[in-house]
Amino acid sequence: MWDYTDKVMEHFYHPRNQGAISASNEGEAITIGDVGSISCGDALRLYLKIDIATDSIITASFQTFGCASAIASSSALTELLKGQTLDEALKITNREIADFLGGLPEAKMHCSVMGQEALEAAIFNYRGIPLDNHEEDEGALVCSCFGISDAKIRRVILENELETAEQVTNYIKAGGGCGSCLADIDDLLYSIAAEKANTIARTTEVVNNYATLTTVQKINRIQQVLEEIRPTLIADGGDLELLDLEGDVVKLVLKGACGSCSSSTITLKMGIEAKLREKVLSTLVVEAV
Repeated sequence: MWDYTDKVMEHFYHPRNQGAISASNEGEAITIGDVGSISCGDALRLYLKIDIATDSIITASFQTFGCASAIASSSALTELLKGQTLDEALKITNREIADFLGGLPEAKMHCSVMGQEALEAAIFNYRGIPLDNHEEDEGALVCSCFGISDAKIRRVILENELETAEQVTNYIKAGGGCGSCLADIDDLLYSIAAEKANTIARTTEVVNNYATLTTVQKINRIQQVLEEIRPTLIADGGDLELLDLEGDVVKLVLKGACGSCSSSTITLKMGIEAKLREKVLSTLVVEAV
C-alpha cells in the first residue's frame, strides 16, 4: 500500500480540470501534448488553451490513464499552469509537481515526470518545434523495454539528483522491464557522479578567480564568450548586445530574428546562459531586457 499525502488523495478523488478542451475564441489557440502509452500502463494527454497575444496559458486540462499518482500529478500540473506564460511554464519541473502535492511515493515519481514531458510536448507542438528533433532522441538506446535513451536518463538523474538505478526506475521506468540495462544505468550514475566531482573542483577554482576581477574585467570576460556565440545568431538573422551586468545577472538585448523568435527563451537559457556558465561562472543568470 502506497503512503499518499492527503493532498494526493484529494486530487485523486476530486481531480481538477479533467477532460478535453475543444472550443476556443478568436485570439486563442489549443495545443495538445501526449506522452506514455496505454500498453505501458501510463498515458497522459495535456490540453492547453493559449492566449496568442500574451503567449500565456488561459486554462489547462488533462485526460490520463494510470494510477492515483498519475491522476493527482496531472491535476496538480493543470493548477500550476494557469496564468503562466509559456516560457514560465517550461521552467516547471517534475519536482515542483510532486512538491505541490506534498510529495509522491518514490516509486511513483515517474507520474510527475510524465506531466513535465506532456507539458513540454504541448508547448513544442504549439511553437512548431519538431518533437523528433528533441535532444533526447539523439542519445543511445539504453532501456529497450521502455524505449529510453541515455540522454533522457542523464537528464532525469541530474534534475532530480538521483543516486541509484532503483531511483531511475522509479522516475522513468528505465530498468523496470527485463532489467538487462541496470548495469548500463549504474555506469551512467557513476559517470555523472565523477563529472559532478570534477565540476565542483573546477567551479571552486573559477569562482575564486572570478571574484578577484574588477567589474570591467568581468564584463570583458563575458563579452569574449558572447562574441563566440554571435556568428551563429547572425547567420540565423539575429544578434545580441550585452547591456549590463548586475551581480551575477547578465542583461542582454536580443536583436533581429532572435528578438521575435518563439524559441528565444530556449536560445537564451540553453544556448547563451549555458555557455556563459560553462566558460565564465556557473552562477550567472541571463535575462533579456
